[in-house]
Amino acid sequence: MRHCCESGIPASTLVSRSSLPDLWTRHFADSAQLHALAPHPVGHWVDLGAGGGFPGLVIAIMGMETGSPARVTLVESDARKGAFLRTVIRETGAPAEVITGRIEAVPPLMADVLSARALADLETLLIYAERHLAPHGTAIFPKGTSWQKELPAAHRTWRFNCRVAKSETEEGSVLLRITGVARV
Repeated sequence: MRHCCESGIPASTLVSRSSLPDLWTRHFADSAQLHALAPHPVGHWVDLGAGGGFPGLVIAIMGMETGSPARVTLVESDARKGAFLRTVIRETGAPAEVITGRIEAVPPLMADVLSARALADLETLLIYAERHLAPHGTAIFPKGTSWQKELPAAHRTWRFNCRVAKSETEEGSVLLRITGVARV
C-alpha cells in the first residue's frame, strides 16, 4: 500500500481508492477550477473538511504564484489528515495553516472565500457559511448531480444568490458560487 509523505497515511485514506487512476483530473484539476471562480484578490480562503487537501492545498499552492489567496486555512477534524496537510504545507511553503477540529466548534473564521468539497448537503454547508464566511464573502461549493434537488431545498431555509457553473472535469457536476447568505 502506498503511503503519503512522512505522515505514513495510506493514499486511499486521503482520497477514494477508485479515484487513484484518474488522480490528476479527479482531484488536482477539479480543485484548481475553484480558483477561477473566486473574486480575486482573495485575502483569506477557508476550506472546510480539507481531508487530503482538495481543494484547499491546491488553492494555497496556486496562491504562491498568483498572490491570491494571500492565506488559506484548512479545517480538518481528523488528526492524521491534519498531520499530512501540515507536512505538505511545510514541504511546499504554501501560505496555509491547519486547524484540527470540528467545523461547528472552530471560532468564526471570517473567510473571504469559503470552500467545501464532498462534505455535506447544501443546507448544512450554508450553516457553516453563516458561521465562517465574512459578510461580503463568497462560498464556492462543488456539487454532483444532487445539486438540482439541494438548491430548492436550501432556498426554503436560506436566502442567497447563486451562480451555477458547469464543472470542467466531471459531467453533470457543477460549482455553486454563493453570496449573500442569510436565514429566511
